[in-house]
Amino acid sequence: MIRDAIPKDLPAITALYGREVLGGTATFELEAPSLEVMTARFESVQTHGLPWLVAETGSGFAGYAYASPFRPRPAYRYGVEGSIYVEESARGQGVGRALLSALVNRVRSRGLRHVIAAISESATSEASIALHERQGFRRAGHYARVGWKHGRWLDVHLLQLDLHPGDTPPATAGLELG
Repeated sequence: MIRDAIPKDLPAITALYGREVLGGTATFELEAPSLEVMTARFESVQTHGLPWLVAETGSGFAGYAYASPFRPRPAYRYGVEGSIYVEESARGQGVGRALLSALVNRVRSRGLRHVIAAISESATSEASIALHERQGFRRAGHYARVGWKHGRWLDVHLLQLDLHPGDTPPATAGLELG
């Protein structure tokens, strides 16, 4: 089940993200943020009217996804970056696919133009890239050795989903930035 995240979800979200910060490479943060910091991030996403979603399975919390402004400059107001984190025990069960699909649909309903994914090297990066490509994302770039974490350089793969392809003018005002 995919639903909107609520403040009560933040301890589970913070714990999952903290494990990824400390043991994984899906994020380039080096210190796990506190519940207060994650609450502020959650509230910032809500301030922009963007989705923050939670996945639940029969065993409970399985992961989360959210969209955040792609860049702070006003010309970027039609694009968001999507982020997805899935509990290790829930991987390979369609949770990531369900979260990504719901996230894309919610961003599309806002009239936004692009969703960007930045996928760093990890044991699951090829699966994550394939997941995004199955949802219509295309490879848009590659940063080589831009992050240093866990004693090694990491690459980042950029993928982009064009929600409204073509050169037509935007149909909405986009996100309120800066």
